[in-house]
Amino acid sequence: MDRFEQKLVKAAQKGDSKAFEQLYRLHHGRVYALSLRLCGDRHWAEDLCQDAFVRAWNKLSSFKGESQFGTWLYRVTANLVLSSLRRSKAKFEDDIETVAELGESDRPLDLDGDLEKAMHKLPDGARTVLVLYSLEGYTHEEIADMLNIAVGTSKAQLHRARSALKTWLA
Repeated sequence: MDRFEQKLVKAAQKGDSKAFEQLYRLHHGRVYALSLRLCGDRHWAEDLCQDAFVRAWNKLSSFKGESQFGTWLYRVTANLVLSSLRRSKAKFEDDIETVAELGESDRPLDLDGDLEKAMHKLPDGARTVLVLYSLEGYTHEEIADMLNIAVGTSKAQLHRARSALKTWLA
């Protein structure tokens, strides 16, 4: 974390809302993009992005500076989005094994090569790891830390997500 951001975090932790507003401006784009990639709906992503910053403000005292502020914020965001997705079961499933089952079945989806659409058919965990690793550039170790999962689980979810996407988009 650069010194400027570090100063902003410390000031925000002391209740300086202007400092937090600057942190918001620095990270809004990536938080929104992560929310959108995970939920797939622009309006919902906007709400989730705002909720993530509200939650970050409320939990800012728990940020100890052991990682980059952005990493901590993206973890807060990912956890919030995943919780929200779990509550709306109508559209998404939690079971990672569903990826393997769908990948083996007789092309259950008509995706017409639409990667975004296919990604949103993945279970939450697989989609989250795929987005964080392949699109956001995090390592498996960082993802494991962010999501409180084992490194092996991150690797397995990425493998299953890629396998399912290859099958669906073939």
